[in-house]
Amino acid sequence: MTDRYVCIHAHFYQPPRENPWLEAIEIQDSAYPYHDWNERVTAECYAPNAASRILDGEQKIIDIVNNYSKISFDFGPTLISWIETKLPRLYKAIQVADRETCERFGGHGAAMAQGYNHMILPLANARDKSTQVIWGIRDFEHRFGRYPEGMWLPEAAVDVQTLETLAAQKIRFTVLAPHAATRVRAIGKHDWKDISGGRIDPSRAYLANLPSGRSIVLFFFDGPISHAVAFENILMRGEDFAQRLAGGFSDERKWPQLTNIATDGETYGHHRAHGDMALSYALRHIEMQNLAQLSVYAEFLEKHPPTHEVEIVENTSWSCSGMARTLTRGIRLASRHAHAKI
Repeated sequence: MTDRYVCIHAHFYQPPRENPWLEAIEIQDSAYPYHDWNERVTAECYAPNAASRILDGEQKIIDIVNNYSKISFDFGPTLISWIETKLPRLYKAIQVADRETCERFGGHGAAMAQGYNHMILPLANARDKSTQVIWGIRDFEHRFGRYPEGMWLPEAAVDVQTLETLAAQKIRFTVLAPHAATRVRAIGKHDWKDISGGRIDPSRAYLANLPSGRSIVLFFFDGPISHAVAFENILMRGEDFAQRLAGGFSDERKWPQLTNIATDGETYGHHRAHGDMALSYALRHIEMQNLAQLSVYAEFLEKHPPTHEVEIVENTSWSCSGMARTLTRGIRLASRHAHAKI
């Protein structure tokens, strides 16, 4: 059996909710019984994932774990700055988790940076792209005390210029939707293989060679499993979740395999009640049953560098392949507006 790895990425984000005149969040009735939506999602998701309960067959607690220390994650700066101010113990638990994963995963932390304001980067001009990436990096360094190896792109929205911006700032990798890939080939080979329409093999890392001469590594998350986590009932039982992840492997692959998924982090507790417990149980089950090794993208990349290169589809996101049309229209409108002002 080839080496098998599981990496679960959770993207945590909330927009700024403060009244700009008060610099505070006002009461949001729709978040009742909580003061506002940041407080409600924290109670349902962010805090429980820092101390998730694992139950036995008799519904007795057998362990309490910090899920952040076993998965890959990113926190949007607008959210984590609120957590830092309002919930310093939770903020510290997230920082501790990253330090622990640096020890667990060969010097590679679980946390990834994020574009600073959650701007859809293909819609931005080159200068704004750089601002978003650089500010995201600086915020990450301030909070985690290290330079980020990877960066999450808001909505996983991508174009070649965005990849150029990441590579220029020494970001080693990012994570994209499977339909963002158009063709692949083995490094050093001439012939390309068409894998458009989400047909890329998500079990390995890929090298993207860019027009500038720079390069960046791309991971493509498993679409069907990620969709099941976000929109189906796979989080009803942690064991089912673990088995679905293990089902991402194939005996036909003769290389080290990575089953990796990406969803909104809020899935684990807010969108799906007690989803944090399904996550913690699944992670424990995978380890106890030796189904795979838990990992993060940077550790897998160090152990198993890319053997294939990839080209992307411009202006795609993780929401749906149809987003490409929306992004393209937005880019055209922005271009027309710029020319009109000139």
